[in-house]
Amino acid sequence: MEYRRLGRSSLVVSAMGLGCMGMSQSYGTPDEPESIATIHHAIERGITFLDTADMYGAGQNEELLGRAIQKRRNEIILATKFGNVRHPDGSIWVNGRPEYVQQACEASLSRLGISAIDLYYQHRVDPDVPIEETIGAMARLVEQGKVRYLGMSEAGAKTIRRAHATYPITALQNEYSLWTRDPEEQILDVCRELGIGLVAYSPLGRGFLTGQIKSNDAFAPNDFRRISPRFQGDNFQRNLSLVERIQQLASEKSCTPAQLALAWVLAQGQHVVPIPGTKRRSYLDEDLGAFDLQLTEADLSRMNEIAPRGIAAGARYPEVHMKRVGI
Repeated sequence: MEYRRLGRSSLVVSAMGLGCMGMSQSYGTPDEPESIATIHHAIERGITFLDTADMYGAGQNEELLGRAIQKRRNEIILATKFGNVRHPDGSIWVNGRPEYVQQACEASLSRLGISAIDLYYQHRVDPDVPIEETIGAMARLVEQGKVRYLGMSEAGAKTIRRAHATYPITALQNEYSLWTRDPEEQILDVCRELGIGLVAYSPLGRGFLTGQIKSNDAFAPNDFRRISPRFQGDNFQRNLSLVERIQQLASEKSCTPAQLALAWVLAQGQHVVPIPGTKRRSYLDEDLGAFDLQLTEADLSRMNEIAPRGIAAGARYPEVHMKRVGI
């Protein structure tokens, strides 16, 4: 396993982490025994960076992770998030009020069964609360010893600068992959300038870049991809052509499309750490095969031609969710 430092901080994590959201929501039926086995297998394979959030499964994902790491806390860097609040009717609103920051952290610590969170993210920016107030409250958690490092997710460039001026931001978590290259417009440059690591979630395009998805008919009724614009109608068919080109290059490189897509993200810089999500050990092992793949400059150039910025058809979230990113 390779290891990378997140930005200019002293926080060192495995060069690939494990996203745990799908173990509790969004992608089919949960399987706790296999999920816990996958977490243990990840640690045994050298993955030290585990990612969750308080809203995943309405807290169930943090509880699952807490059970999984109970005897292995010292072997991992644990990241969780706060700020997205789900109403009983399923709608989501964002809460960045200082008093809520403290409450949310205490609740996460209890569910995880730990005394301190290694990396604590604001999941989405609350447009009604000055970022300085939210980050100030997060900084007080560091002073209390309940959090070690601070992060943000899907924040806009100006907000990141204001936040970082309030307290050093260690990592920014954004969607980043061959079909979501939005961070290249501003975010990557801001991260390099300020010394912030980029944690790339959905580096496999919510599974689409694996080449295993040929139709959206097989998705479970509660699968997020059923409402994702990129998996609908003409968008789905147009995006299949991108995957076919990735599959062709993967065949030439004697690897899987997933390994090729992850190798591309890993090649974007030492400050970039992908966190592919899976609840199965077999997929985890496949993902880790990306480290065995050596991409040449010619390979990277060809991949950039295959998947230029803006290539994906459709927005990455439904409209109501897109309004909460880039603030």
